[in-house]
Amino acid sequence: QVQLVESGGGLVQDGGSLRLACAASGSIVSINTVGWYRQAPGKPRELVATVTSGGTTNYADSVKGRFISSRDNAKNTVYLQMNTLKPEDTAVYYCNAEGVRRLASGVFVGFSSWGQGTQVTVSS
Repeated sequence: QVQLVESGGGLVQDGGSLRLACAASGSIVSINTVGWYRQAPGKPRELVATVTSGGTTNYADSVKGRFISSRDNAKNTVYLQMNTLKPEDTAVYYCNAEGVRRLASGVFVGFSSWGQGTQVTVSS
């Protein structure tokens, strides 16, 4: 099993910043693409950003220029730096990681895991 734990959410004023972290643990062989998603009340979950194993990033238009995703492969941790936050950024933020893990038998299999989510609230 691969576990993802998000941290760094909280309450911030309009225009403020937060840095989210997504730490992966378990029998990980490699982590490929990691995605950051968010879900606001009454709305579907949306993709916010992705970062590949090589560090290539992509962002939703709504956060482009304000959010930056990065990763520390040695720590199996991905970050989402969120700047110039707006009230419409309020949501529960989740990370999703896809990669390869090792079973107890030694066999390598793919995995896709989600974190538990962290609340981000931006007050106006």
